[in-house]
Amino acid sequence: MTLWLIPFFPLIGFLLNGLFGKRFGKPVVNVIAIGSVMASFLYVLALLFKLSPLTTPYAEHYFTWIHSGFLQIGCDMFVDRLTAVMLLVVTGVGLLIHTYSIGYMAHEAGYSRFFSYLNLFMFFMLILVLASNLLLMFVGWEGVGLCSYLLVGFYFTEDFATNAANKAFIVNRIGDFGFSLGIFLTVLTFKTLDFGKLAAAVGAMPIEIGAGVLTAITLLLFVGATGKSAQIPLYVWLPDAMAGPTPVSALIHAATMVTAGVYMIARVSFLFDHAPRAMYVVAAIGILTALMAATIGMAQNDIKKEIGRAHV
Repeated sequence: MTLWLIPFFPLIGFLLNGLFGKRFGKPVVNVIAIGSVMASFLYVLALLFKLSPLTTPYAEHYFTWIHSGFLQIGCDMFVDRLTAVMLLVVTGVGLLIHTYSIGYMAHEAGYSRFFSYLNLFMFFMLILVLASNLLLMFVGWEGVGLCSYLLVGFYFTEDFATNAANKAFIVNRIGDFGFSLGIFLTVLTFKTLDFGKLAAAVGAMPIEIGAGVLTAITLLLFVGATGKSAQIPLYVWLPDAMAGPTPVSALIHAATMVTAGVYMIARVSFLFDHAPRAMYVVAAIGILTALMAATIGMAQNDIKKEIGRAHV
């Protein structure tokens, strides 16, 4: 099985609709956009059926991306049970929302542009999920942030849309700066970013030696999660992000992108297991964010914004 085909189908959809969508017309745009996501979804089902029960991770190495001194980072993808769940969520929910978008966007200008952006988002989200190291995950992480900016600001002739897109972009860059610092500190500490090697290195590290540095790494990574998943204090962009078309709110800001932070923490849970203070911080921020969102909902009269908060 070739894992790279899973994100490749939406990438082809993005390129075709992005470059030639205006010439194709809406029916062809629909076939390309929906067909590419459906192909990924069906391929995921076939892959998981073949690999079932997936008791051990299945990995593929394509090429060495970075080789500098002690650091060697490959363009590698892998599937385990956590990845399998996210692949089904991203491709399955994404397929439904792409299909719904046909009717919702039928009378909107920029029809092919909208579907090309959705396909590009699917590509980057699948890269994020399939990545076998922190750096490749960060590529997908930044890619979904770019697509969020493009889709929130889809109605770019309106000030409310451009302001919301800029706000989302800036706030997420703050979170991503923390994420990048966490990646740098991980490299300095463990000399690798591969999830499997990191798990082995952390498991062999005495708790009394690694507690401080692991707490720092996990808290920096969590800063990225607070931005992407709209947690306190970096939650302020999400209500305004509802300025984009409703399918965008459903796909990115409810079902997939805001779960990226949760997925990242689950993926590096072996780091958090050895940093109990960081886990307390994660739990406290999550509880406070949920309480704040519920409290705001008691007085909110914009239902779309409140639905966005409810999915934080």
